[in-house]
Amino acid sequence: MQTECSAGAYEFPASCGRRVVARFDGGRMSSDGGVILVKQADDILGLSRRFAACFRDKRHPGFVEYRVEDLVRQRIMGLALGYEDLRLRTH
Repeated sequence: MQTECSAGAYEFPASCGRRVVARFDGGRMSSDGGVILVKQADDILGLSRRFAACFRDKRHPGFVEYRVEDLVRQRIMGLALGYEDLRLRTH
């Protein structure tokens, strides 16, 4: 039995001022484009923000380049994309 698709494309809310569309006619390909949707979910749920609030940042403020929330978000996005060996950049 052949599968029939009812839609050629799925439209999602814009992200960073860009149109977001999922299409399934690209053949065999891979992309990290799904991270845009994960980011939108994180923005709505506030997961990174709430999780980062669980940590006490003991770093010297004069040397801090990235907020704890940014580092947590980077790790969450990396894991969501399947990069389990992602190394955080803290310097």
